[in-house]
Amino acid sequence: MLRGLIAAALLLSAAPPARAAEFAYYLLALSWSPSWCATEADGGAEQCAPERDLGFVLHGLWPQHETGWPEACDTPHADPTRRQTEAMADVVGSGGLARYQWQKHGRCTGLAAEAYFAVSRFAFGLLTLPPVGGRMTPDAIEAAFAAANPGLSPDAMVATCRDGLLREVRICLSRELEPRNCGADVLRGACRAHEAITLPRAP
Repeated sequence: MLRGLIAAALLLSAAPPARAAEFAYYLLALSWSPSWCATEADGGAEQCAPERDLGFVLHGLWPQHETGWPEACDTPHADPTRRQTEAMADVVGSGGLARYQWQKHGRCTGLAAEAYFAVSRFAFGLLTLPPVGGRMTPDAIEAAFAAANPGLSPDAMVATCRDGLLREVRICLSRELEPRNCGADVLRGACRAHEAITLPRAP
């Protein structure tokens, strides 16, 4: 099923893969929405509406080199329509954020926008999101993800934080969307392993 979806996504790309599609693996970035809403968003941000009460949302599916990453690449593919970006709001938080992810990262995959969003949604849907909250160490957060997702090892993910708050859980995936060890540059962005960090809830 997984290989079939990847093949279908590639077929959705009308033009041959761009040179920018030469990358090693994907980084699936999950943002802890309450932290973003508490520190980054203005009061009217769609993602932060109290009735949505979002936890983890899909920040993006990012192509990575073994060291470094491409971004804002040239592509033969058209930008997504408003309908396509708004359709991603349930997992990304808003259509505007989905468009930004396409412009910065999706263009570098060699996929058409529709295919990039389909693969991003599928990769996000492969995960079981564990219950987390309060104050936890990064080790405990990663252990919760590993327990909820057999085959996902601590070497394939990192938790990132800033100002004592959890920001993201980043999971490294092969181009076939299988867990793989993260590159050294991804690991350098991890929180200190035994420092307790706060996972605020939505206001």
